[in-house]
Amino acid sequence: MPFRPKLVPTLFVVPMLVILLGLGVWQLQRHAWKSDLIEKLQTRAESPAAPLATDVGDLDASALDAIEFQRVRVSGLFLHDKELYLLNRSLNGNPGVHVLTPLQRSDGGVIMVNRGWTPFDKKDPELRMQGQLAGPVTVEGIVRLMRKPNDFMPDNEPDKNTWFYWDAVAMAAAVGVETLPSYYVSASKNPVAGTYPVGHQWRLDIRNNHIEYAITWFSLAIALIVIYVVYHRQQEDSSGE
Repeated sequence: MPFRPKLVPTLFVVPMLVILLGLGVWQLQRHAWKSDLIEKLQTRAESPAAPLATDVGDLDASALDAIEFQRVRVSGLFLHDKELYLLNRSLNGNPGVHVLTPLQRSDGGVIMVNRGWTPFDKKDPELRMQGQLAGPVTVEGIVRLMRKPNDFMPDNEPDKNTWFYWDAVAMAAAVGVETLPSYYVSASKNPVAGTYPVGHQWRLDIRNNHIEYAITWFSLAIALIVIYVVYHRQQEDSSGE
């Protein structure tokens, strides 16, 4: 018996099928875009360090995105008496903080440097003086942008030097400078081996699950077709009895 689709089920199934297949194709496109982005960021992070330009703070959002994860070097003096701490940071399962130190650039301006992780019991700078370099230094690291926190992040308490997320405006006020750029440099290594803080506290962690999402949408499309065909076969069998 030839297959004779019924009007009402077909009017429902065809648009749904188009939507499901469209979503699957869209996820494949997203996967290709995300893969290209990850490759670009990885290339930036592995490239030789270049001097950090002095006018980066004047760039717009899209231009700032174009330098994130770029490997740079910047010289100046650490303002150790103005350290800030990002709480709830861990290393190999051990709780601690990230040490944020303003760097007075030799070519002008101040930039915040995430010097790395230190355990809670070494948070006091007096307990890790070997890592508190005095005099001119050159820092090599990765440019990171100050991202907005998620809705579950606790509020910063600048008056208690309690920070859970980056905030250029509040941090500038806390360290006593007029402005800070909306980015920072995450140091790649310890200037003094075996001391705190431990550098290289960044990772390129961008989720790319779009293939799984595409499979889900295509699977739903296939399931819809199967249900559509089975429904019609059952209707035909009932009519033939």
